[in-house]
Amino acid sequence: MRRAFFIAAALALLVSPLAASPAQPRARDLGVPFDGTPGPLNAITDVAGVTVGQVTIIKDYKNGHKARTGVTAILPRGKGTLQDPVFAGVFAMNGNGEMTGVQWIEESGMLEGPVMITNTHSVGVVRDGVIKWRVKQGVPDASGYWWSLPVVAETWDGYLNDINGFHVTEEDAGRALEAAKPGPVAEGNVGGGTGMKCHEFKCGIGAASRVVRTPDGKFTVGVLVQANYGVRDTLTIAGVPVGKYLRNDLIYPRDEAKDEGSIIIVVATDAPLIPPQLKAMAKRAAMGLARDGGYSGDGSGDLFIAFSTANKGAEQDGNAQEVKMLTNARLDPLFLATIEATEEAIINAMIAAKDMTGEDGHVVKAVDHKALQDVLRKFNRLDETP
Repeated sequence: MRRAFFIAAALALLVSPLAASPAQPRARDLGVPFDGTPGPLNAITDVAGVTVGQVTIIKDYKNGHKARTGVTAILPRGKGTLQDPVFAGVFAMNGNGEMTGVQWIEESGMLEGPVMITNTHSVGVVRDGVIKWRVKQGVPDASGYWWSLPVVAETWDGYLNDINGFHVTEEDAGRALEAAKPGPVAEGNVGGGTGMKCHEFKCGIGAASRVVRTPDGKFTVGVLVQANYGVRDTLTIAGVPVGKYLRNDLIYPRDEAKDEGSIIIVVATDAPLIPPQLKAMAKRAAMGLARDGGYSGDGSGDLFIAFSTANKGAEQDGNAQEVKMLTNARLDPLFLATIEATEEAIINAMIAAKDMTGEDGHVVKAVDHKALQDVLRKFNRLDETP
């Protein structure tokens, strides 16, 4: 069941692996309308084989510091990820952030392992934890050691989290990987998204998916975001400028508000695409971000990665491999699906999040569901179908 992560003043500790999504409402449950057809779970795990694991760290220390952080792991082929890389592409909408391992993806077109997401100052320890976890999964290669360039991305949770307390450990990275499962994805104040905020509301992890039909067959596009960006003024939901109406609990004075947060977007598909096509899909995630009012300010780190679970065994030693791919002329439905799923995943992260009190007594409120519904109703954009 989805947990409400409000921590009382007394010392409390929660360091938990999460894989299942609880039964609290998501955006569609509130009547927020979105275009497109979602998969059964409306999550990145609708792409067969993809698994997600999360470790959430919440702790109040006697010295007054507060940990509000964690790790999220996405495995493109589940445990088979270690033996069978996937084609991938990456795109930086704005580079004030970090995603390790991307130079090799740009060079090789391959993602050789999981995608990990955490806070800014824990990238290194999570990277080390992934390598140690991978070494434990099997014998070393012929050279006597494992070669690995893990993909670890980050957003900054220092407003709510004691980010310089280095509360994420190598073991937490391994536990997130071990917890990775198919099925519903927990959202909001969980995993790497535990201490994140967006548009001055509490935010975090969100997911969504789209099913598209093309002349080549039916394909699924799934998205997972760690959302930690934006100001209230630009927040747009279902085409409605709700940020101009939901004015309570603003974090920043109006003359100081600027988009200096970040967002990581992970796009998965089972469509047979090659690296340049996946890079094109990753670029389209920026349009989903824009639909919600993100504009990639100078201080924002907006880093996107897309991968395809098709073409199993494409990176194997030996003889030439046959690779299947869609023609570029058939990509438009997948581009649109990426935009739609990204737009919804961000709002799901916001809807799922709960109020949180963190470092230095900072408080970030979750969006008021009823107030949001009232604004959407005002613009005739609330789906009140029974």
